[in-house]
Amino acid sequence: MTQHANNMTPDSDNHEDHEDNESLENRDSRESYDGKEPDSGVNDVPVLRRAAMDFLARREHSFYELQRKLTQKFPDQDRGLIDQVLDDLRSENLQSDERFVESYARYRKSRGFGYLHIKADIQARGVSESLVEHYLHHDDDGWMLSVEELLIRKLGEQGRLEFGSKEHRKILRFLESRGFTAPQIRRAVDARLRST
Repeated sequence: MTQHANNMTPDSDNHEDHEDNESLENRDSRESYDGKEPDSGVNDVPVLRRAAMDFLARREHSFYELQRKLTQKFPDQDRGLIDQVLDDLRSENLQSDERFVESYARYRKSRGFGYLHIKADIQARGVSESLVEHYLHHDDDGWMLSVEELLIRKLGEQGRLEFGSKEHRKILRFLESRGFTAPQIRRAVDARLRST
């Protein structure tokens, strides 16, 4: 250490002092501005956006679903900021209620659910009835195919029902719980009734 002190020249001392002063000024300026506006929540936007994008990466979500999930995940966050983030995602077409309705309806239909059940589920997720009606049609021929596929699974290819039997009533309740309309159920089940 003494050698190091002996090797220092007056110029090097001044140079080090100058560097120390400069680094202190930089540190002071960094401390006074750290990229955050006081209490503005600016840094919360990327966090909220990332969380929303994580949800959307798993599956399509309605605006309302994302709003609810972000509010639950960040209960202390300002609702206006959450809405702003979601509005931005919507304007960038990263979130779309139209895509959600198409995707959700296709998935639930493939799982054997009917028009009434799917419509109620979608509306419970905050999608307007007019948008649901635009993408989901109660008179679509696909509903009859779905009912018939369910009956095949329950009764087999050639299975028959006796009108008024316990099994008949059970099938009717099952199809109703799946959200098929009364005319769809009647048409499909009537084709499976035993002729007397």
